[in-house]
Amino acid sequence: MAEKTLQLSDSPAYKWIILGNVMLATFMAILDATVVNTALPVIMGTLGVSMNQIEWILTGYMLSMATILSTTGWLSNRFGYKNIFLLGVLIFTFGSFMCGNSDSINQLIFWRIIEGIGGGIIMPVGMSIVTSVFPPEERSTALGFWAISTAASVSFGPMIGGYLVDNFTWNYIFYINVPIGIFCIFFSVVVQKSYKLESALKFDIPGFITSSTFLPVFLYGLSQVNSSTNPSGWKSPVVMGCMWIAVVFFVLFIFTELNVKTPLIDIRVFKHKNFSIANFVIFIFAVGMFGSTFLIPLYLQDTLGYSAFHAGLLFLPVGLIQAFVSPSAGRIIKYIDPRIVIIFGLILLSTSFFMNNNLTLQTDRSYVLFSLILRGAGLGILFPPLLAVSLVNVSAIRMAQASSITNITRQVGGSVGVAFFTYTLSRRRTFHTQIYSETIDYTGETYQNTVESLSQFYSSTGADNAVAAAKMAKHYIIEWINTEAYIKGINDDFLIGAIITVLAIIPALLLTPKKKDKS
Repeated sequence: MAEKTLQLSDSPAYKWIILGNVMLATFMAILDATVVNTALPVIMGTLGVSMNQIEWILTGYMLSMATILSTTGWLSNRFGYKNIFLLGVLIFTFGSFMCGNSDSINQLIFWRIIEGIGGGIIMPVGMSIVTSVFPPEERSTALGFWAISTAASVSFGPMIGGYLVDNFTWNYIFYINVPIGIFCIFFSVVVQKSYKLESALKFDIPGFITSSTFLPVFLYGLSQVNSSTNPSGWKSPVVMGCMWIAVVFFVLFIFTELNVKTPLIDIRVFKHKNFSIANFVIFIFAVGMFGSTFLIPLYLQDTLGYSAFHAGLLFLPVGLIQAFVSPSAGRIIKYIDPRIVIIFGLILLSTSFFMNNNLTLQTDRSYVLFSLILRGAGLGILFPPLLAVSLVNVSAIRMAQASSITNITRQVGGSVGVAFFTYTLSRRRTFHTQIYSETIDYTGETYQNTVESLSQFYSSTGADNAVAAAKMAKHYIIEWINTEAYIKGINDDFLIGAIITVLAIIPALLLTPKKKDKS
């Protein structure tokens, strides 16, 4: 078996086979995050829990993933990419199985935390494996194919989650990961060769303590901004306390990492201009993209009456377009300035957001679909060249570190975006409700005629009497105001997302298209 593995590792096809295995594991990890969202109402009903408790299914996963991300670089360099990748897939698969077996909310939250640790290992280590088996001139193409797994999970996740919940039980959204995980483990053991940098670096305990404190505390504070138990929003003592603790430990983390011989996260990698600028673009992009992505399902389900499965179907073309475009974008930067490709991707994304700034109760399905197609094309065009340019001057020994930092940047940017846009949606919805209510003249002829017409309609459709019909008519007007205000709030969020994405073009112009060294 060892001889066959060695022969296969020397084959030109080896790198593509490894890429396929990493893509499958990445697909599994991201799929789990998207399918859970569609099952939350069912889990609440089955386990008999409140919204405050159910939030921790998402928060626990996010916090554990953020904590482990900072250690993946050191773990990969110390124990080898293959071993740590196998560990991540094993933890994730076992955590998924135990999540499916959970019969209480406390058990489910605990195993979601374990699952998040595995997911936090799979993403950056998988990306490091891809960049290590491909030569620099082929990395952009490989990362383009790797992005297909992300696109596929984003597209198929809502649809698969809706189907499993509707036809089986919520447990199967976790069980679906088990056969995929077992296959990835078996394949890695049999086929993948070990890759380990000769390094005897000591583990940075102060760096781990500070990083594993400021990141989870910061993300926990963000998760509490719009908690149902927190009416004060950003002004809450819990939120403000978390932010201050996060700031203090972040400063301590920077000081520690700049003064220890073996930093947990080598932030000196930011001395590479391309890496610093690309991560700044990724952060801005993540705030706008992930912060507004959850709005479309809300619009479709809460205002247009789509089921979770049918809303998921609408996202299917997004991943297909992204999967088709990503490899092409990775190859085309060999002939075109990658900055042009990156900026074009940002323009497509911002155009999609601007289109979603005009949603109404009468918006056609094809209009929403076209905006999502533009979004998929923008994502596919943007990420491969952006990642390739960011890593072009990063040395092999810092590749795992750079991958971890990039994933942390995207995770934190997305979390900031979700918290910010959720908060903004709540505030803008209240604002528009007040404006609409003040605009209506409740004593005027127009309002009275509208109430009378609606009352006649309700009288003809089964209202008990004229008083009940009039009450139903006024209630309908109030509901209509709330719905319109809700849509306007969503539109405002998309406008902010579009502006943020356009602003990302400015730092993208500062990227250096050609590498300065070959380290």
